[in-house]
Amino acid sequence: MTAFTAEGAFSGFSVDDIDAAEAFYGSTLGLDVQRNAMGFLDLRLPSGGSVLIYAKPNHEPASFTILNFPVSDIDAAVDELIDRGVTTKIYSDAEFPSDDRGIVRGDGRGPDIAWFRDPAGNVLAVLQV
Repeated sequence: MTAFTAEGAFSGFSVDDIDAAEAFYGSTLGLDVQRNAMGFLDLRLPSGGSVLIYAKPNHEPASFTILNFPVSDIDAAVDELIDRGVTTKIYSDAEFPSDDRGIVRGDGRGPDIAWFRDPAGNVLAVLQV
């Protein structure tokens, strides 16, 4: 195939309030977020990738993690998120046993990880690499 390529491919997800998403991703998380000509948000990642965030009137939060942020020090990253007003303990200990800050320790079975939600209820995560 020559007409179909992955060049310029990007991912996207919906939110129920584009202004709240712009404030959360841009101000709270400090990411590069720009409104595009259609009024959607272009989230530009330092790795060169991009994610489209679009408003959807009947939005339902994703039932899976939509965006992962690898970090070298999960404790420091979670402390910083909490200082910015982000809640990182979003699951009960019956679902994912975690410390009081929401960090699930991998204990050799996987990475240390903490999940949090955007204003639309979508799940994001920081994980130690």
